[in-house]
Amino acid sequence: MKKLLRLSILGLAAAVLAGPVLAQEVSFKDPSGDDFGPGAYTYPTDKVYKNGSFDLAGFSMKVKGDKADFQVTLNSSLEDPWGMGNGFAVQMVFIFIQTDVKEGRFTKTLPGLNVQFGPEDGWNKCVILSPQPQNRVMSEVESKASWAKNAVVVPVRTRGAGRAISGSVDLSALGAGDPTKWGYQVIVQSNEGFPDAGDVLTRKVNEFEGQHRFGGGTDTDCDPHAIDLVAGKGTGDKSEIEEQKKMLAYECNPDGSAKKLATITMIRK
Repeated sequence: MKKLLRLSILGLAAAVLAGPVLAQEVSFKDPSGDDFGPGAYTYPTDKVYKNGSFDLAGFSMKVKGDKADFQVTLNSSLEDPWGMGNGFAVQMVFIFIQTDVKEGRFTKTLPGLNVQFGPEDGWNKCVILSPQPQNRVMSEVESKASWAKNAVVVPVRTRGAGRAISGSVDLSALGAGDPTKWGYQVIVQSNEGFPDAGDVLTRKVNEFEGQHRFGGGTDTDCDPHAIDLVAGKGTGDKSEIEEQKKMLAYECNPDGSAKKLATITMIRK
């Protein structure tokens, strides 16, 4: 009995000395009113696209046991006008992650986003938060971006409530390492149930807005199809609006092809 008591006391002392187990968490903020891509994008005209629907407010990733919980907050309450059954319908979010693994990183992104990452900002994993079923999203990736199928992770279920879209994935699916030291980039797009033949469920940006098309861009694919993202240091400071504009700046050739593709960077805690 004395031996057991002594061992218990030693174990308790070791736990106290070790200190509490700190939760692994990463969070960023984004300034309001910058849901205009490189500066001039406008929303589609249909009433389902409410003001602020694509205006990123915040992002967080928390590790809980063997799960990674992702949450993206927007500047508008979520609705489900198309009956998707998950509490939201018009939004779609791409979370690109640069882990500790340097081999096999991608600088190009999934078809339909029309952006790229800089050479030092390549991504290893992409978590997609979509109101579409998991099997539909993965089917789109496998058929239109087979090169990335092993790098894309989709929650079994993604939910929308209030102003937040959330989903959980297995931490092991993201790779080993400390998630608080990884790089992140969050791109807000729109869920498109009938996408272009080569696009992964993304909604196009045209020169002029239409019922289900963003405006302010071009009718070719040289413009970035990113409505909002995290910029600067991810603090939500108004200066980060200009940083977003710089990242999403682009140029087109006379034939409509990309002369300068929008090049974005990772954000770190």
